[in-house]
Amino acid sequence: MLSFFKRKTYPKYFKKYLNSFKNKKPKSINKTRFVVFDTETTGLDTNTDRILSIGAIAINNGIIDVADSFEIYLKQDQFNADTVEIHGILKEGNIEKISEEKAIEHFINYLKNAVLIAHHAAFDVKMINSILKRMNLQKLKNKSIDTGILYKKLEGKQNDHFSLDKLCEEFNIPLHDRHTASGDAYITAILFLKIISKLKQQRLLHYSDLFRTNNSKGLL
Repeated sequence: MLSFFKRKTYPKYFKKYLNSFKNKKPKSINKTRFVVFDTETTGLDTNTDRILSIGAIAINNGIIDVADSFEIYLKQDQFNADTVEIHGILKEGNIEKISEEKAIEHFINYLKNAVLIAHHAAFDVKMINSILKRMNLQKLKNKSIDTGILYKKLEGKQNDHFSLDKLCEEFNIPLHDRHTASGDAYITAILFLKIISKLKQQRLLHYSDLFRTNNSKGLL
């Protein structure tokens, strides 16, 4: 019975991650470290599908920081040949792959207490949380921003719902390395900054404005 009340023990890296949220974070867009990330997966089922790769890049002081970036490939215990055409990641090959447990450790160490950004963020966050659940760890504590929802904050866009490709077309963003985790993270980082810039042209933008949410309409 006493074991039920014992405090749960976590690996050192995860304790360090949890402790990072005890520090007061700046409530300013320019002073916040944003981490824009993307996952390539075996499919769209967050319960049964698995992450193949994680790519991320930070935005510091309103600038995309290429030196503060992340890319990792995971060993494929599950393989879906139908999705290779999209992401190009083979089960074998020359790319170095690591275990799911090591991948999440590296990602958590990189992420720290940054604000997460992704297009259709709920999917990518849930895929990471599924790994954490399998490892008996807590869910991510980071705040997150969905660029699809952020786009709807623009005047006249409240009822629009577009894929990343469509928004890149609207904002004239080249689709280099599309459907790679790192490529999509970089593209999404550019999109985020362009939406922020446009919002600032339309009104006074506060840090808290970034986190107002609308109902999502699925993955496109």
